[in-house]
Amino acid sequence: MKKYLLSALLCAVCTLPLFSQVVDDGSRDRSKYANDSFRDDDRYRTDSTYRTVSVQQVRDRNKIRNVIVMVGDGMGLEQVSCGWVLNGGHLNLDNFIYTGFSRTFATDKLITDSCAGGNAISTGVKTKYGYMGLGPDGNPVQSSLMDARALGKKTGIIVTCRINDATPLDFAGHSPDRHDEEVNAAQYLDCGVDFLAGGGLQFFTKRSDGRDIVEEMKAKGYEFASTTDEIVSSKSPKVLALLAPTELPPALERGDYLERTTMKAIETLDNKKGFYLMVEGSCIDDWAHKQKVGYMAEELFDFDRTIGKVLEWAEKDGHTLVIVTADHATGGLTLLGGGMDDRSVKVNFSTKGHNGIFVPVYAYGPHAKEFTGFHDNSEVGALIRKYVK
Repeated sequence: MKKYLLSALLCAVCTLPLFSQVVDDGSRDRSKYANDSFRDDDRYRTDSTYRTVSVQQVRDRNKIRNVIVMVGDGMGLEQVSCGWVLNGGHLNLDNFIYTGFSRTFATDKLITDSCAGGNAISTGVKTKYGYMGLGPDGNPVQSSLMDARALGKKTGIIVTCRINDATPLDFAGHSPDRHDEEVNAAQYLDCGVDFLAGGGLQFFTKRSDGRDIVEEMKAKGYEFASTTDEIVSSKSPKVLALLAPTELPPALERGDYLERTTMKAIETLDNKKGFYLMVEGSCIDDWAHKQKVGYMAEELFDFDRTIGKVLEWAEKDGHTLVIVTADHATGGLTLLGGGMDDRSVKVNFSTKGHNGIFVPVYAYGPHAKEFTGFHDNSEVGALIRKYVK
């Protein structure tokens, strides 16, 4: 018996190196991402490009009825540059003839986080690291989205992260702590935003206080959706869509959720008084934190394809101001090599955190030219508020 056990143990030990070579740690074994393109996290090559749109600038004197703010979380010029190369020298962002730069520092830290960075964009008030919907003194400040709601406009928030995370909460609520996730999720019950889509279901239903915020919001007239198809087929003027327990899956796995949901939101919110919509490409930041350029690039592509759809609609509408910017850049990314012919990049990440370099500001629609030049992020937010009328 002892001899049998010893033989089995030796056999198991001898086979360990074999299994250690073939068992993936889970970091890349994710559906369409599990391919050789992701073998080296600092390199990526795309197999094909996607079609970009071409739009003309609308008349500057047109009245602004709608405002669409699109935030690429972690999207610095470095991320945009990589995406431009990987899509063969074309992005929908190329349509913006009015561009500028934003300084992203918080009041108490040079290198901001999404809370303070998003707060400046949403409220026009620069604040402390970790604050959402608050001034630096800790008192609540109202977002431009809530300004729009007070004027009788319809409002919406669409993200690919949890809906109760930093940037969306900057537009819809107030909190000094992004980790107080159940409390932050419960704020959506009374925020009055008409169209909500993202992840974070577990903070609405599997709560320590036993509440089911989804059911409470349904009682207030929201239609609940758990898939992209359910979102698109909804006929309700008020939608709550939570498609994942926390963040949504990576871009290639979740498909065209962001494009379809954004266009459905525009269709739902469009009315004579106008609307305000915030769309976040949330996970550009996540994958830059993890120093995986391929995942990061696919998130940027997903965001850029959505920008293309929005621009085509805004061109036809003629009364919509579209702002695309970032709360900060992430990863200290440097583009070191690659080429447009084979759509490849070789990069270096200098940090797993954020960095303090200027981020881009893109503007389209009436009065877009006012967003050109260098601004503090709070000045960008104040300009947005100026045109919520």
